[in-house]
Amino acid sequence: MTRPEPPSLRSMTRTLPFLALLAALAGPPDPVAAQDAACYADYKASRSDPLRLHYGVVELEGDDCTREAAEAALAARLPEEWNLLEVMDVFGPEGLDRRRESAGDFYLLY
Repeated sequence: MTRPEPPSLRSMTRTLPFLALLAALAGPPDPVAAQDAACYADYKASRSDPLRLHYGVVELEGDDCTREAAEAALAARLPEEWNLLEVMDVFGPEGLDRRRESAGDFYLLY
């Protein structure tokens, strides 16, 4: 059984600059991507006079991405005539597009 030949110094001197170039092209971390760690919630709310229901999406502030945080945020943000019925889910930016049409005028309104 023969041992594999170790990489030559010549092949390593070709590989290292290539790797350095790839790292330089990648650049520093994107600050916008860090902001994409945002949290959103979708919810249902109602009002009684006249009876209306709506489905909406809200952006949550801070690091607490829970249903409890969404309930607290909506309690503070919804106008007085609207009653929060249910926080359906909390999610990241990847869930926004599929909810945009359903939320209509209540998409990121409050």
